[in-house]
Amino acid sequence: QVQLVESGGGLVQPGGSLRLSCAASGSIFNINVMGWYRQAPGKQRELVAFTTSGGSTRYADSVKGRFTISRDNAKNTVSLQMNSLKPEDTAVYYCNAIITSNSGRGPYNYWGQGTQVTVSS
Repeated sequence: QVQLVESGGGLVQPGGSLRLSCAASGSIFNINVMGWYRQAPGKQRELVAFTTSGGSTRYADSVKGRFTISRDNAKNTVSLQMNSLKPEDTAVYYCNAIITSNSGRGPYNYWGQGTQVTVSS
């Protein structure tokens, strides 16, 4: 069984920074893509950023230049450094990964439980 566990959310003032981390554990053979999504109240879940096992990255236009995604393939972790935070970044942030298990099942899409990020003065 695969689990994604997030950490690092919280309350920060506009212009501040936060770092989110996510660790994947369990019967993992390969993680193709790891990334972050977010969902604000009353809105649909949206992509924030993702990174592939080969090192490619993609960002939502709204976070380009402010957020940086990084990944440690050896540790099966992904992090999101968020700088110059704005009130509109307030949302629940979800870790996401596309994983093939050691038994060969998959790849399947997995989600973390979500972590709240609130940007407010």
